[in-house]
Amino acid sequence: MFPWGLSCLSVLGAVGTALLCACLLLSLAQHLWTLRWTLSRDSASALPLPKGSMGWPFFGETLHWLVQGSRFHSSRRERYGPVFKTHLLGRPVIRVSGAENVRAILLGEHRLVRSQWPQSTHILLGSHTLLGAVGEPHRRRRQVLARAFSRTALERYVPRLQGALRREVRAWCAASGPLAVYEAAKTLTFRLAARILLGLRLDDVRCAELARTFERLVENLFSLPLDVPFSGLRKGIRARDQLHEHLEEAIAEKLQEDQAPEPGDALNLIIHSARELGHELSVQELKESAVELLFAAFFTTASASTSLILLLLQHPAAIAKIQQELAAQGLGRACHCAPGTTGPRPDCGCEPDLSLALLGRLHYVDCVVKEVLRLLPPVSGGYRTALRTFELDGYQVPKGWSVMYSIRDTHETAAVYRSPPEGFNPERFGARREDALGSPSRFHYIPFGGGARSCLGQELAQSVLQLLAVELVRNARWELATPSFPAMQTVPILHPVDGLQLFFRPLMPSAEGNGPHL
Repeated sequence: MFPWGLSCLSVLGAVGTALLCACLLLSLAQHLWTLRWTLSRDSASALPLPKGSMGWPFFGETLHWLVQGSRFHSSRRERYGPVFKTHLLGRPVIRVSGAENVRAILLGEHRLVRSQWPQSTHILLGSHTLLGAVGEPHRRRRQVLARAFSRTALERYVPRLQGALRREVRAWCAASGPLAVYEAAKTLTFRLAARILLGLRLDDVRCAELARTFERLVENLFSLPLDVPFSGLRKGIRARDQLHEHLEEAIAEKLQEDQAPEPGDALNLIIHSARELGHELSVQELKESAVELLFAAFFTTASASTSLILLLLQHPAAIAKIQQELAAQGLGRACHCAPGTTGPRPDCGCEPDLSLALLGRLHYVDCVVKEVLRLLPPVSGGYRTALRTFELDGYQVPKGWSVMYSIRDTHETAAVYRSPPEGFNPERFGARREDALGSPSRFHYIPFGGGARSCLGQELAQSVLQLLAVELVRNARWELATPSFPAMQTVPILHPVDGLQLFFRPLMPSAEGNGPHL
């Protein structure tokens, strides 16, 4: 018994010593890791680094970020303030929120900071994209693309967009079971972008195939830059090449067509705009531009469309006010198919009754869309890299560090709104005048970013959401197919964790005056 007891004590002692040594080593490693980043501050600047934690050696706070999601940033903002440091995905990061701080970042493009994207994204999207351009090439490329999103172009897009959205809402209402709204919105967004923006002639089967191929490309945009069998990058390259193969045929047709005085789609407008500026785009440049247009519209518009449907469902009073506004503008009457009309997306022969000018008169609908984008912005923020050390909110941002500006935190903490920022209140936009571009208050609302890299397609995106709101309210009622509303996942794009399962039902002609009962 006695020797056995000594043996147990020896084992326990060895285990205790090992654990103590491990704890000491971890503590030493943690101390050295913290010291390493403390010493990385720019000694030429007297300003301190922002408050915050760099986490554990090598891993930083990445694991906390992945587990906690949006709560990670809000908890650290509450602890350290609107500017704090952290370490994510192998990089030191300065996280920034608040209108004045975000303004400094967004207006400092090419001077203080530059756009930051993973190497895999540059490989898959190509070298001729707006996303990857810096300085003068970025300015020239933006000038070429701007014509595709001008007011003249939008006026041509709106009737076609309305027709497509009307058919899609009818298809949702014809579904026999619950619809996964986020998936349906992604399918819809790809179809709109491919057929209307790019002018591709695709039947539904081919369009669905290309949409799946495109989604495989997007799923692998943020992968390790290793082109080896079965890697994410290899899968992305294969999907990109398949898309380019189809686009090359369509682009060849466009280049051979007679030059119409008024090109009908964005891709033709880009070709004409480049020619007017003295530059003939190559087929490769056009393929990359086409994929970039799809990428810019796909997930973000699908996310915003899903959020619009969700928030209208949660706030039926907003639906009633939209109905009142439509009736006041003579737009309350929906288009109904005659009995016997069949097909997955029937075209009932109704002419589009909305234009860009009419959308401009739907002030409450515009406020609803703005409030959806404020409360549930599709993208939580954007990444930049510091080109030189600079001051922000009393701290230094060292050269080479990543800077992440937060859209969601800035919206949530803005004191400029007259009602609590966390509530859904479209009227908050009705009472406010438009802020002067570049003023600090302008950057309290940044769903489309700002500065030199603000979203070129923001007016088009808002028009799509306005049209969707009108067609939904005039033609459908919808209700949850699940016991409760789903939680929202914020990374990489905001969306409901279950895709938002809903039943859609058509509004019958006799019920037009009553509106949907949700």
